[in-house]
Amino acid sequence: MPDQTADLSKLRGDCARCFGLCCVALPFAASADFALNKPAGKPCPNLQGDHRCGIHADLRTKGFTGCTVYDCFGAGQKVSQVTFGGQDWRTGPKEHARRMLDVFPVVRQLHELLWYLTEALGLPAARPVRPELRRALEETERLTRLTPEELAALDVPAHRHEVNLLLLRTSDLARSGAADARSGAKGKGKGKAKDRRGADLIGARLRGADLRGASLRGAYLIAADLTGADLRGADMIGADLRDADLTDADLTGAFFLTQPQLNAARGSAGTRLPASVTRPAHWTAGD
Repeated sequence: MPDQTADLSKLRGDCARCFGLCCVALPFAASADFALNKPAGKPCPNLQGDHRCGIHADLRTKGFTGCTVYDCFGAGQKVSQVTFGGQDWRTGPKEHARRMLDVFPVVRQLHELLWYLTEALGLPAARPVRPELRRALEETERLTRLTPEELAALDVPAHRHEVNLLLLRTSDLARSGAADARSGAKGKGKGKAKDRRGADLIGARLRGADLRGASLRGAYLIAADLTGADLRGADMIGADLRDADLTDADLTGAFFLTQPQLNAARGSAGTRLPASVTRPAHWTAGD
């Protein structure tokens, strides 16, 4: 089956087709990531009348790093243009605005699942579960097109649980090949992938570590030193990479890695990445 990476382009935020929903619906607190407090439902003071950010090019230098590591996975334009038919929250009735802002986080969660399912379908090792992945993808897409009332009542955790079970099976299939390659390189027999799910690796010294085929699902890698680490074929879903050093690390073939995760990390021109993500601009800007 051909690689599905191109399809992921539909699951990236398109601010030009969105009504700045993330800048209104989401709350943030004054911290290292945000320069001020903002409650949910209140527009960010940097949001302009055309729904564009007035400091977009300077977010990191003006104290809004948190904005640069966020991605709605295309939910913003789906809610703006499909769910609400292009009706702006600013011009519609108050109830319309409230419903739009309530629905946005729901669709965002569904679009994140679409990202993982789409990527999973492109993994060669996923062949045994592809029919199930396709059905899950189609059902998740159907859910994103429900009415605002139906979306507000949707049990997203239950659907996420079902999808996650399928993604776990996909991960086992994909990682086993990488683990075998690691064992083969060491002259051993059939390998077993390392399981670091949910591991506390905050500040861990993993420079040059062999993590091929490892499960790093939900692992806390905040400020970890992964310089030169081999992460080929690793499952990165939910891994917290805030301020992790990925300088010269090899993430070729790593899967379920999202752009927000990378944007929160540090890296270099020598960091090797899967085709599903792009090199963050601040990696080469000295930030």
